[in-house]
Amino acid sequence: MFSFSFKNRIAFYYIISTALLIGFVFLFLFHISKLSINSHINGEIEKEQQKHLKNVTLDSNQTYLIRVNQWRDREHNSVDVNPVFVEFYDNNKELIDKSPNLKDEDLSLYSEKKNNKFVDSEINGKKIRQIQTEIVDDNNVVGYMVVAMSLDDVVFIIILQNVLLITYPLILVILFFIARFFAGRSIAPISNIIETSSSITKDNLSSRIPLPVNKDELYQLSLQINQLLDRIESAVEREKQFTSDASHELRTPLAVIKGTLEVLIRKPRTKEEYDQKIAFCISEVDRLNTLVDQLLLLARFENQKKNIKNDTIHLNALILDILSRFSQKIKEKNISVLTKIEENCTLNSDYYLISIIFNNLISNALKYSNPDSILVIEAVQTKNGLKCKVTDSGIGISKEDLDKIYNSFFRSNATMHPEIKGTGIGLSIVKRLCDLLKIEIAIESIEEHGTTVILSFS
Repeated sequence: MFSFSFKNRIAFYYIISTALLIGFVFLFLFHISKLSINSHINGEIEKEQQKHLKNVTLDSNQTYLIRVNQWRDREHNSVDVNPVFVEFYDNNKELIDKSPNLKDEDLSLYSEKKNNKFVDSEINGKKIRQIQTEIVDDNNVVGYMVVAMSLDDVVFIIILQNVLLITYPLILVILFFIARFFAGRSIAPISNIIETSSSITKDNLSSRIPLPVNKDELYQLSLQINQLLDRIESAVEREKQFTSDASHELRTPLAVIKGTLEVLIRKPRTKEEYDQKIAFCISEVDRLNTLVDQLLLLARFENQKKNIKNDTIHLNALILDILSRFSQKIKEKNISVLTKIEENCTLNSDYYLISIIFNNLISNALKYSNPDSILVIEAVQTKNGLKCKVTDSGIGISKEDLDKIYNSFFRSNATMHPEIKGTGIGLSIVKRLCDLLKIEIAIESIEEHGTTVILSFS
């Protein structure tokens, strides 16, 4: 099946609508012109008819012209300029008199059915229009008068018809190519989109579509595609960085374990040394296991959006459940936990994902809190929704690191506090889940004083 290009389709649909419109206008003009000319000719014939009826007199049932010198008028003598043809008949339909311009020709006298009706005929090869009327005296028909005029003006209608028939398809062809040209100009950005899209590969995501000058729908389309390419490029870069970081983070504990075991087997060791090194390897294996779990969790969140549930979550119960899991760590560091949450405080969201968010936030708060400090967890209902805060009294985060804390594997002040173990993925998970659940997250921190994480539920 033959298929049009996009610009040809636009031009074709434009021509279809234009053809209908121009065709209607042409028909209207032709019809109006035809009616106008016919009405003018008919009016002139009727005027001549009335004029000659006034100049008729009767004598002994014979019809005569009062002013015979009227036959000398140019329109009665010539057939060249607006000729008017007139004939008179008696009641027996015998010709009595006629205008000189008829010469040897005669007008047709029809049956009474044609009286006072316009009839088109020919005389001497020329088209004429005539009307016949009865000459009445005392309600008796005593004769007939036939008045005719040339239809040369009607030739204008034929000329107009031919002109319209010739110009109509010509105009449509010209308009088609004009419409095709401007359609091509208008959709030029689509060609740019196709050209740019064909040059984009997984190894080359930097190309962007040039934005059109006019800020129309194609401008919006190009802008949206560019923004989509930005997101794709950003996602690919994040994936590359994540793969690189994950590979590094996985190799590090494996290298430490391997190095420890190699040192351990070089020579005989005491039982205490074996216990110490094996315990260290076990802790590294635990760290590696935690890292793998969190990496899998991050990977699973990429396709989690379609599986989000809408549970009714009792915040008090959730926080108490999480705190119970960290009770050992709370006791070890002698941290006082203060909760400021109303008894019936609830929110609607995915219970599993919300529990992961609070679990990571509380875990971080306990991990970085100083011993014998206070951890405050509060929830406040505002006019814009529920606002939750987790505040610790720990080492804090430097201003320079606040913009990086959501990056995977980033740990603020890791070298200054090597005793604090971690993977650097916790806040990355929290941020990704907050984006998924449309939760606004903000972090306020003062170094060596503590950190506050604020969650705003709309």
